[in-house]
Amino acid sequence: MAEQAASASICVLDIGKTNVKLNAMTATGDVLETLAIANPTRAGPPWRHHDLEGLSDWVFDELSVLSRRHQIGTFVATAHGSGGVLVGDDPDQGDGSVLPMIDYEQPLPLEVLDAYAPLAGSFHDRGSAVMHGATHQARQLLWMEMAESERFSAGRAFLCLPQYFAWKMTGIAVSEATCLGAQSHLWNIPDDRPTPIVIARNWQRLLPPFRPAWSSLGKVRPSLASRFALPPSLDVLTGIHDSSANFYRYQAAGLSDAAILSTGTWIVGMSARTPLEGLNEAAGMTINSDVFGQPVAGALAMGGREFVHVAGVSAGLATDQETAIRLMARGTMALPSFGEGDGFFPGSAGQGCIIGPEPQNDRERRALGLIYMALLSVECLEALQAYGTAVLDGSYLKDPLFARLAQAFRGEAETLFNLDAYGVATGAALLASHDKSLASQGLHLSRPEPLEAPHDLITTYHQDWRRAARKTGKENP
Repeated sequence: MAEQAASASICVLDIGKTNVKLNAMTATGDVLETLAIANPTRAGPPWRHHDLEGLSDWVFDELSVLSRRHQIGTFVATAHGSGGVLVGDDPDQGDGSVLPMIDYEQPLPLEVLDAYAPLAGSFHDRGSAVMHGATHQARQLLWMEMAESERFSAGRAFLCLPQYFAWKMTGIAVSEATCLGAQSHLWNIPDDRPTPIVIARNWQRLLPPFRPAWSSLGKVRPSLASRFALPPSLDVLTGIHDSSANFYRYQAAGLSDAAILSTGTWIVGMSARTPLEGLNEAAGMTINSDVFGQPVAGALAMGGREFVHVAGVSAGLATDQETAIRLMARGTMALPSFGEGDGFFPGSAGQGCIIGPEPQNDRERRALGLIYMALLSVECLEALQAYGTAVLDGSYLKDPLFARLAQAFRGEAETLFNLDAYGVATGAALLASHDKSLASQGLHLSRPEPLEAPHDLITTYHQDWRRAARKTGKENP
């Protein structure tokens, strides 16, 4: 029986802002099969929102398909940190919500913004700066309460997306530390208590008891299993925030002391060893939670859009070290920030520019973009005071030069990289074996090849870039 359980697969639902993936995974976190669908939004009223009923039907239909092709024994969901659903009593009543799930990228009404500011609490309470639009779930709840007070009063629980799907499947409503610790502004992670806005608005009633991310909530509801032909013995776990799932895979493999830096649309750094007192709210730093409810320092930098501004349409070209070294020797630099955010350089929003001789072709533009991403990544690690071992993963590792550049800019500090592109799904899948320590079996880390460039060139370029980047921010407040 134990051998049969060990061979059972895990289904990981990975909910991103624009796409949703359903993965059949092995116990050690390898992907067996992936199904995907877009995650569109609908116009209001009362606000732009996600089609949860349509998404739920797709998830359960495709879970049935995967269950016929794989021996699925466990289901677990992971999602971005800005999704939450105010639910009623019955998971079978439509999509179970009492108000549509807010698309967090839309602007808030001015009256909501004005009401939120005095209630938001300190950085220590919130765990992040106040970001754009409806990013924070506390802001979403306030909008719901102010705009639709009668329907809001019918809400029984506010659930982050992973716990929403766990509730849909089991009927059990729970809260979870990594999800509420992902800048929800609903839970103070260091002090393990509700934030001031929760107390002021009496929202404690909407936050159900906490359960660990790996905790089993029981089997899938018989009525749901019958309707969608799901395995009646399917075990449902609490679920986890996506970046925290990726962090967990390294924690579970014994790398708790390492800083983890994931690259993609966002460059996300996480470190459990960084003192919280040194976090800079103005530079986009955060307080997250690990699966045990312990604070984890975070640092965010916009990656994807900044890269595209510099690299343009050259994304498909190979990058060679000779081109990168030539650009550095010429003093060509991309300075932040091309987008609307300041990142680590307050006052730099919208001031992004290229200084020094312009890139001459697409290959040079891509190389400059990669240098820029490596510098932002190292800035992320330095903000976290991560001077020891750091592990890089994510989409930029597809280009071998990225890890070599990051290692060069970090100097003597140990840099490792992981080419696995499914870190979030892998971390979520490993929750099923939380007490069995299977994480190290599927983790394959490498060291970058040294960059063949003079040490003085790398050091001088890095120092000059940082000086110029900070000067750009100060001169453009």
